[in-house]
Amino acid sequence: MAETPQKIPPPSSRDNDDDVVERRSLRDYYIILRERLWIALPLALLASVGYGYWKMRDIPQYSAAATMQFEKPDTVLSTQSVVDTSIRNDMDMNTAIQQLTSGVLRRRVIESFSADEQRILWRAIHKRLPPGTAPTMAGVPPLGSVSPISMRNSYLISINVIHEDPEAAMIVANRYVRQFMDYLLENASGKNSEAVKYLNEQSLRLKKEADDAEHKLQQYMKEKNLISLDSSKDIVGEALKKVGGTLIQERLRLREVENQFNQIEAFKAAKGNLLEISFIASNGAVPGLKTQLNTLQQEQLLLADRYLDRHPKMIDVTNRIASTEDQLARAIELAIADLRTRLSDVRQSVKTYEEEYGTHEKKNMELGDLSIEFRSLRDQADVAKNNYRQVLDRLNQTRTTQNFDKIPLRPLDEATLNSSPFSPNKTAITRTAIGIGMLIFVGVAVGLSFLDDRIKSAWDVESFIGANLLGIIPDLSNLKDEEKYTLLLENKQAPGVEAFLSVYSSIKIHSKLDFPKSILITSTIPGEGKTLISCNVAGSFARHGKRTLLIDCDLRRPMLHRHFKQQNNVGLIPWFEGGASFDGDLARNPALGVIKVGENLSLLCSGGRSKSPTEFLESPVFSQLLEKLKREYDLVIVDSPPLGAVTDSLLIAERIDEVIYVCRFNRAYRKHIRLYMRALRNGKNEVLGVVLNGLSPRRIEYYSNYRYYRSYKKYYGAQT
Repeated sequence: MAETPQKIPPPSSRDNDDDVVERRSLRDYYIILRERLWIALPLALLASVGYGYWKMRDIPQYSAAATMQFEKPDTVLSTQSVVDTSIRNDMDMNTAIQQLTSGVLRRRVIESFSADEQRILWRAIHKRLPPGTAPTMAGVPPLGSVSPISMRNSYLISINVIHEDPEAAMIVANRYVRQFMDYLLENASGKNSEAVKYLNEQSLRLKKEADDAEHKLQQYMKEKNLISLDSSKDIVGEALKKVGGTLIQERLRLREVENQFNQIEAFKAAKGNLLEISFIASNGAVPGLKTQLNTLQQEQLLLADRYLDRHPKMIDVTNRIASTEDQLARAIELAIADLRTRLSDVRQSVKTYEEEYGTHEKKNMELGDLSIEFRSLRDQADVAKNNYRQVLDRLNQTRTTQNFDKIPLRPLDEATLNSSPFSPNKTAITRTAIGIGMLIFVGVAVGLSFLDDRIKSAWDVESFIGANLLGIIPDLSNLKDEEKYTLLLENKQAPGVEAFLSVYSSIKIHSKLDFPKSILITSTIPGEGKTLISCNVAGSFARHGKRTLLIDCDLRRPMLHRHFKQQNNVGLIPWFEGGASFDGDLARNPALGVIKVGENLSLLCSGGRSKSPTEFLESPVFSQLLEKLKREYDLVIVDSPPLGAVTDSLLIAERIDEVIYVCRFNRAYRKHIRLYMRALRNGKNEVLGVVLNGLSPRRIEYYSNYRYYRSYKKYYGAQT
């Protein structure tokens, strides 16, 4: 198998501990959730979706808030300028809140709505009317919930409105602020007309100054052909940079062409071979002619070995070589002429770009000279416009607040349209629904795990029952009956072989007794596979060279002879009824009828059925038989009835050295297994551990600590 199960305290330390503390790991809880996924998940989804649907059915509510700021003038109480700012301000703020909630202000707000605004207020209610119902706007329009709130530790009052329509909430909040300010204005006195008149005169004068300064600046830009100083400098600078870069490239190109031309002149003066210059060697028809000449010269050398100089072929090739040399000379001259033309063109290009660069450089210097005067005119225009804006802003404030001398509040922020409803809060509902679903999912899964007491995992064996897990046997239902009981005996490469070999190794590790010895294999209820385990465990020891005897002690319902295709005419019952003779070699005693079913493996059948086998099992003869058989065999394996069906196994266990307990996945209950395991231990039996049987390969992966089962299976293939 894969990795060895986790070590636990030895069973002897738990013999007197009736209350085993359940300590599950995260993996155990993961197994619980995965096993009950299709029960808990639908319930969780049903609960979370139902809750979400129920909460989402609420009528959407939209909120809007407009704020006002409290500004009560300070009152000086003494010559030391002590200012009273606490009690008077709180009193005035509370007064303003009470005025906002008064019926007078509510009537003013309702009467101020236009016909279009009233339709907006009624719109949400009209949408909920049954089909075919005519909408009406009779009565007071719905204002929603209006709540003036004094913001803590501040001088702000917020008008919060909750309405079914977002636009209606915004209109009501802003209208409350406007009507409240009108209400305060109507009850205020005093004017500031002189200040308004003075500021108006100043604004007209400063406006004229600003217009004159701006006109002067525009006229200057028109005369100098300026878009703006910065824009003009950017344009000229960009052009200067572009021309400068091109000029550098042309100069580099000129230097390259001049170097090539000088190289040619130097070769001419030294009467060198011009074909050694790369420019000439790669120009025009020169490469082809050069290759052709080399070919003809090689041909001439070949012909010279066979013919004299006056031979026609020699004369022909000599003429062709001369013709090719003339063509090559003309091609070289053409290449030199082409280079000379290119040199002239590059020099002219450099000259042109130098002139263009000088023009742009001159323009850039002129713009630098203009920048001082331009900035002066621009600053004058900016100062004039700024002065005009300040006076105009002050004039507007004075016109607006000329009657605010005795108004303690002023509007701060208007309400805005909020297209997202605050109720139902989809995010909060979704979060709560997910939380409810997760709680129900986990609760149902974990709750069912406590109600379902059947054995399922390695944790059940090691932590709850308190026994060693000797191994896990996969489900072998896909094998034929005549094959799966003799897997180890026939040395087949089939599923389950490695699992039984792992059980064999675990038995050797946990056993404290040397050979010869006897092992009892039992279970809780019928159908858990104890006979299958008995046959293959016996086969595994026989396969490893141990002389093994398999005894069928299920005298009420014997099955071993069928799996090994033997008759059940002789065996324990006939031998006991015939006098129980111990004479001679018991392995060859015809009355006992020991059958050799494989190499190192023998079978002792029951010899029939017995309705009351306790007489034989309690007799000293049975103990003597086991002791004598252990002298002739290394290992005696006893297949017994289930403990939960009859008491025969407990009688057999009193005479056996070690016990192996077989549990089938999801079959027997843990509390029953603990009960029978305690009974076995109280009888001073050495319980080696539990073999968990009948798990599918997928369940083996996540119901145990055999984490590497999948890779193990891939490695060993069909053998596992």
